Amino acid sequence: QVQLVESGGGLVQTGGSLRISCAASGTVSAINAMGWYRQAPEKEGEMVALITNGGGTKYADSVKGRFTISRDNAKSTLYLQMNSLKPEDTAVYYCNADLWLGYSASSWGQGTQVTVSS
Repeated sequence: QVQLVESGGGLVQTGGSLRISCAASGTVSAINAMGWYRQAPEKEGEMVALITNGGGTKYADSVKGRFTISRDNAKSTLYLQMNSLKPEDTAVYYCNADLWLGYSASSWGQGTQVTVSS
């Protein structure tokens, strides 16, 4: 299996920047696409950004042009660079990995809180 641990969340002012990371361990060779999702209070969870093994990316419309997802396969680490942050970006951000273990599976991190003050 794969374990995911997020880090780098915190409190930032509107317009500021923050980079969050997700370190993978375990059977990292099983990881295919990875992504960031977020859950804000009293709102449905949403996909923020996805990245394939080949580096293809997809973003939610709400973060396009502000957020950048990247991965360092040598370090088994996923990143999300967040610029021009807005109060509506406040949420718990979760890292996800799609796995192939001879069958499809998915792994989630424990989440990291990002709070943007107005």
